[in-house]
Amino acid sequence: MYGLRALLVIAALTATAFSLHAGKAAPLSFEKDVRPILKAHCFQCHGESEKPKGGVDLRLRRFLLNKADDGPVMVPGKPEQSLMVKLMKSGEMPKTDKKVSPKDIAIIERWIASGARVLHAEPATLPHGFIITEEERSFWSFQPIRNPAVPRPGHAARVRTPVDAFVLTKLREEKLDFAPDAEKLALIRRATLDLLGVPPTPAEVGAFLSDNSTNAYERLVDRLLESPQYGERWGRHWLDVAGYADSNGFTEADSVRPHAWHYRDYVIRSLNADLPWDQFIREQLAGDELAGVTQENAAVKARDPRVQELLAATGFLRTAPDGTGDNPPDQNLARNQVVAETIKVVSTSLLGLTVGCAQCHDHRYDPISHVDYHRLRALFEPAYDWKHWRNPSSRLVSLYTDEDRKKADAIEVEAKKLDEATEALRKELLEKVFEREINKVPDADREKMKVTRNTPAAKRTEEQKALVRKYPAADVQGALDLYDPEANKKVIEATGKAAKLRGTKPPEPFLASLFEPKGKPPETFLLYRGDHDQPKQRVAPGEVDILGGKMPPLIPEHATNLDSSGRRLAYAQWLTGGQHPLVARVLVNRFWLNHFGRGLVNTPGDFGKLGELPTHPDVLDWLATQFMQNGWRLKPLHRLLMTSTVYRQSARNDNSLKLDPDNRYYARWKLQRLDAEALRDSILAASGKLNPLPFGAPISVARDNAGRVVVGTQKADGNGDPVGVDALGTNEFRRSVYVQMRRSQILTVLDAFDFPNLSPNCDMRSVSTAAPQALMLLNDSFIITGSQYLAERLRAEHPGDLRAQLDEAWQLLFGVKPTAAEMQSALIYLAEQSEKIRARQSTTEAAAKDKTPPDLQVRTLASLCQVLVSGNRFLYIE
Repeated sequence: MYGLRALLVIAALTATAFSLHAGKAAPLSFEKDVRPILKAHCFQCHGESEKPKGGVDLRLRRFLLNKADDGPVMVPGKPEQSLMVKLMKSGEMPKTDKKVSPKDIAIIERWIASGARVLHAEPATLPHGFIITEEERSFWSFQPIRNPAVPRPGHAARVRTPVDAFVLTKLREEKLDFAPDAEKLALIRRATLDLLGVPPTPAEVGAFLSDNSTNAYERLVDRLLESPQYGERWGRHWLDVAGYADSNGFTEADSVRPHAWHYRDYVIRSLNADLPWDQFIREQLAGDELAGVTQENAAVKARDPRVQELLAATGFLRTAPDGTGDNPPDQNLARNQVVAETIKVVSTSLLGLTVGCAQCHDHRYDPISHVDYHRLRALFEPAYDWKHWRNPSSRLVSLYTDEDRKKADAIEVEAKKLDEATEALRKELLEKVFEREINKVPDADREKMKVTRNTPAAKRTEEQKALVRKYPAADVQGALDLYDPEANKKVIEATGKAAKLRGTKPPEPFLASLFEPKGKPPETFLLYRGDHDQPKQRVAPGEVDILGGKMPPLIPEHATNLDSSGRRLAYAQWLTGGQHPLVARVLVNRFWLNHFGRGLVNTPGDFGKLGELPTHPDVLDWLATQFMQNGWRLKPLHRLLMTSTVYRQSARNDNSLKLDPDNRYYARWKLQRLDAEALRDSILAASGKLNPLPFGAPISVARDNAGRVVVGTQKADGNGDPVGVDALGTNEFRRSVYVQMRRSQILTVLDAFDFPNLSPNCDMRSVSTAAPQALMLLNDSFIITGSQYLAERLRAEHPGDLRAQLDEAWQLLFGVKPTAAEMQSALIYLAEQSEKIRARQSTTEAAAKDKTPPDLQVRTLASLCQVLVSGNRFLYIE
């Protein structure tokens, strides 16, 4: 949840922006200006509680005219005589540490001084508790999605799509215009990095630049959308929002989720197939219910590949941090936290609302009640029954086929035969040892010792125990290695045969998914202040009231046509039915954000009161309408946005830089730095090392001796402490989306470039420019080795031709050959570096012993490559 100071600043900026946009400040009113402040700070004690403290209820303006013990709460026209102002200024109220800001107190004072205006006649009474005002219901994001008419701006030669018409109309209101179109080279690099996350190859650049047909760019976009790399790139955007990780988080153990990757692969396959997003959402929220899967039949139904896909989709509801399998100090608290974090993931990703702020009390800013929160909780509680919890390891479904199981069973039968033969051999060898040792016992005690040896230790008499103490070597039991190490080697060898045979079994894959037990679902209770130990009244499943309107969708307590409750499926159908005011808006806003680097609503996870107002509400609603009318398919929307003039603009527009420095109105292309994965993958692609193998279990990460998180297998000492990393061969060069994403061990090269902290998910990545990034580019082993691989590629492709090597380097990294000046600078740099390296080598011990020095040309060329990949020309998308 936001800190209060940040919230107040955002709210103030939003209000200011709205007022400026309107042209002049509207007169202050209770409903629009004062009530939100009181709601944020005071309603919890003075209005929403069953018995308002001090008898003071602040929810209506008329209630403020009442007198408290120390005087009138509010005196119209006289803020200095109003008790509420005095208490706020003194800091006595509210009682919490979060005081009313001086800015908000000034608003209240001005409102009182101007006569304490209201917009509507108020009721004489109100029931205690949460209410939704007309102003709150009229907030823009809670209104039905409109289908605005496409404007027709005059002299609009640059209008290529309806999006351009909307944006150009807004630009002209702000005395702005489009920037010129970007050059073809910039466009192909922009589009390729945008859709695939790697730069175009020199051959692709050459083909595009030489294509002079009028639809060359459109065909480029179509080709990129059909690439399998598209799903890997845009799937990662959704995985951020879903909070996907390969570890459980919550506790310091951060245990691994070895089977979570099935959900990641489902997302990538779905985007490549252009799965309609209404279906995509339904499958993620209720794939198990669509397939008719319950806890009781999951193992059988999961043998169907289509059911496997639907169950993999429900991994969306398994992404939240979950430490319940790591022995947390308070198991019940950990369980309820999983439910809470799951609701945050669902609400921020699909609703664009901070519903989680209502977990402990009514939302302080948006019209979302504490009861609303628990209505949503009731949707998920049949699968997240915290009183009958299943830890992560008990939620797995085997994906063994009948053929695999039959083969494994047959192998197990043969292995057990080997076990039996091994046990017989062990007993035979032990008997030989016993015969040898018993013969050393005197005749008088020999028979007694034989009986003793065959008597369990717990049942031996005192006489027998005395015999064992007297002849310990004759008490031959199971430890063959203590008596005859050579014979024991035969047993070990025989045991190894059984283990080797078992190793030929088909590996048993598992799927981590979500499903409910058959039968009556558990009841959900409102948890007072979010405390699971303080249940109050029972709550039925349902939508947040402000989103459901007067006719909320029917969400059953228990569906009559399903063995499961049917709640999540009914909810998913409501969300994707075309009437929901938020889902389509939230989705298209994210798509716009990922293309343009800025959202139409630049708080993509918060479309509420504290979120930013949309800069282009008509564009947002028109796109949402088109998205739904076109079957909720994303690829047509990509084509629409990427073929627009808005997308194809140059990054240079001097007038726009002056009048709109933040590019809120899109009068130019926004320069964007490569994100973490695109940076790593682009270096691998340029070096020729990128392994395109898709899907499967994640590539492991480990800590090296410097404490960095790198790709590899962890080596450990006898105490389990990390002591190094084993290489993984070509798997080291897989795309970043396939690298293990442990919440506590993010790959260092990704972490430095703003890979998100998934606690529980990421609405929008931050983009920083910080000194550690420069140091990373100068010193990190991945950057250094990647530069060396690139240098080796250049020399292998153009042996002995330095200029050709430099031409190739520029084309691989920038898509263009170096200019004459750049070529000259590069040659001078290489010459100077060669001299410096020779000078260092002449003083080294290795050189003194006349050992073969490292390849000088590769070292100098790698040094130049490192400079090139560290520069803004490579790091930024124009």
